[in-house]
Amino acid sequence: MRAVEILLIMAMWLGGGAAMAQQVPQSAAQIQLSFAPLVRATAPAVVNIYARFVTEDRRRTPFMDDPFFERFFEGFGRPEPRVENSLGSGVILSADGIIVSNYHVVGMATDIRVVLADRREFTARVLLGDAESDLAILQLEGAEGLPFLPFRASDTVEVGELVLAIGNPFGVGQTVSSGIVSGLARSGAANGSGRGYFVQTDAPINPGNSGGALIDVRGQLIGINTSILTRSGGSNGIGFAIPSDLVATFVAQAQEGRSSFARPWAGMRGQSVDAEMAEAFGLDRPGGIIISALHPQSPFGAAGVDVGDVIVAVDGQPVNTPPEMIYRMSVGGLGQTARIHFLREGDMREADVPLMAAPDVPEREALALQRGDILSGLGLARVNPAVIAEYNLSLESAGVVVTDAGQFGGRVGLRVGDVIVAINNRPVARPAEVAEAFRVRARSYAVSVIRGTRRITLRFGA
Repeated sequence: MRAVEILLIMAMWLGGGAAMAQQVPQSAAQIQLSFAPLVRATAPAVVNIYARFVTEDRRRTPFMDDPFFERFFEGFGRPEPRVENSLGSGVILSADGIIVSNYHVVGMATDIRVVLADRREFTARVLLGDAESDLAILQLEGAEGLPFLPFRASDTVEVGELVLAIGNPFGVGQTVSSGIVSGLARSGAANGSGRGYFVQTDAPINPGNSGGALIDVRGQLIGINTSILTRSGGSNGIGFAIPSDLVATFVAQAQEGRSSFARPWAGMRGQSVDAEMAEAFGLDRPGGIIISALHPQSPFGAAGVDVGDVIVAVDGQPVNTPPEMIYRMSVGGLGQTARIHFLREGDMREADVPLMAAPDVPEREALALQRGDILSGLGLARVNPAVIAEYNLSLESAGVVVTDAGQFGGRVGLRVGDVIVAINNRPVARPAEVAEAFRVRARSYAVSVIRGTRRITLRFGA
């Protein structure tokens, strides 16, 4: 352990606080202070997770996904089930066996085995999972009286605090590494499946640490280790943890009976204010998010916020990127209200924005084309705010989204998330209109779709 760490640990344990940080060791006993008591108290609440996945394995060729050549490879490389294993860590959050881990560790698992520090084993099931945040909440079967870690509000964490990362790196067994909080409000910097807002630490985190605990010197959970920034595959001293405030929100929704995470919907698009934009707005420094688009059903618009306004804070916390704002809304919780501070023409204003899920209005009218229809099996839904959020569509999207390409839709080039806007130059706005258009027999069909930011036309013969 580095000398500076020993001095800092002693300062914290001899009384805590900034005033005690000036004390120096007075005896050999003080010099021998270590993390051992802290580890003894917290390590039993960190578990190893072994997950099994059943996937389809098939021989591939570059032409198999091509709409024209795919017919020549029909029946080639029949899918066969293949078992894959995943190794990670988890943290016990309640005595009855509520556990948090990363979605990429357990999210799609068919069999989950959890091994405690005392070598007891439990089976587990996923209560709630979310790939975007890379979090999953598990329930151990038949567990009671387990050790668990208490939450600490992640907004109280400061850069420079001593932290421990506990997990199972590379499958070698439970391991503890030490470091400090080296950054806050990191967004979009991590290598992994999670997207959003992170606590950064230099405590060594490696593969297998995913889902493990990041704790402070009082044994409180401040984050869930999720990913690293690396070129070699191992720790380079830049690791990321999902803040405990977001984890607590996930636990609350899991206990309410939700199986997927419902995050508040902003219904807006914006970008960070850079130095050039700050000067144009008359700001003394860059900061905030300028709104560039609002959906007609956006709760921000209903609260009086408009395009061109600059959002600078949510519930008193500054926001400088869209992921930060969504994080602040997420930890606020559905059904609550967020106090928004925003600038309009140099004036600071406030608005109370309701934290609500994306409305499923108008009705999505989901349907699947039937046997005998052109492109039978094609799944369709009408675009509305809930569909926009679910398929990550543009706010301006309108028409009919493909929810399942089916066997025949995939052959002609349709993909899940494509928005069908016209068939043979005839505009379509509802799934029934798409079904009707395909029932009109024609020698060929031209399907106009919006894919991402491009409009393309797919042509095929009947």
